[in-house]
Amino acid sequence: MIVRLPGVYPPQQDTSLLNDALLAHSLTPRTRVLDLCAGTGALSVAAAKAGAGHVVAVDIARRACLNARLNAVVAGKRIDVRRGDLTAAVQGELFDVVVSNPPYVPAWGDELPTTGTERAWDAGKDGRALLDRIALSCAEVLAPGGTLLLLQSALCGVQKTEAMLEECGLTVTVVARSLVPFGPVMRSRRAVLEQRGLIVAGQATEELVVFRATKSSPSTSTMG
Repeated sequence: MIVRLPGVYPPQQDTSLLNDALLAHSLTPRTRVLDLCAGTGALSVAAAKAGAGHVVAVDIARRACLNARLNAVVAGKRIDVRRGDLTAAVQGELFDVVVSNPPYVPAWGDELPTTGTERAWDAGKDGRALLDRIALSCAEVLAPGGTLLLLQSALCGVQKTEAMLEECGLTVTVVARSLVPFGPVMRSRRAVLEQRGLIVAGQATEELVVFRATKSSPSTSTMG
């Protein structure tokens, strides 16, 4: 059971899709997992329940951090919850798995909200404000052989994310896709998304994509 406090992003289809990708990973007591943009902490709890020995959950919102701590207690699992700005909260640490379901909904403008429920989904006009930062910084916190599992909407540019991750030296594959109906936020922005050419007239669904980006290990990089 996952408890959700008011104002915290509720686990939905995107969380479920990413959770499946996470649980397909072999998590052991030696596995170090980092959950960026943790929200309720649902993915952190799932990792801990699946056997990960060290789980760190990071979110910039105080209420989300409180929610993640609450869910750790409910689940009876030890999770290190930190309030911070993405990987800045874990500088100098390395992880075997980094999982992230960041805000990715195209917003009215590029200025990111600092309060309110919109903070959980608004990500600039192109929806990439958090995606780009995660793609550029994740390699710094991945241990050799470590893997990033990153979810986004296809509306935000799948090829761009793939290219950015590859430029950081990661091996990238798409491990999951799912077509889901627009939620209330996307429906309310349909007109502006059509104007920007992000969707076609009458479109009512979006594709969610999960990337797996793996950092080479020393043994792999020296082969050949």
